Amino acid sequence: GFKTCVLTNNWVDDGAGRLFTATLLNLLRRHFDLVIESCRLGAQKPDPQIYTYTLDALQVKPQEV
Repeated sequence: GFKTCVLTNNWVDDGAGRLFTATLLNLLRRHFDLVIESCRLGAQKPDPQIYTYTLDALQVKPQEV
């Protein structure tokens, strides 16, 4: 066991390409334990808050990733 995660800086897409983005994220979710989207958290990389959230969500310590 390894846990896998996608941590993305993204935004809520209301443009014409939103179906592609939604489809891509659905595909990613099938292959990773966790997908974290900055637009849903209200924080983005390199804000330390997004990394702290990710570590907590994965239940791991920084030295373990």
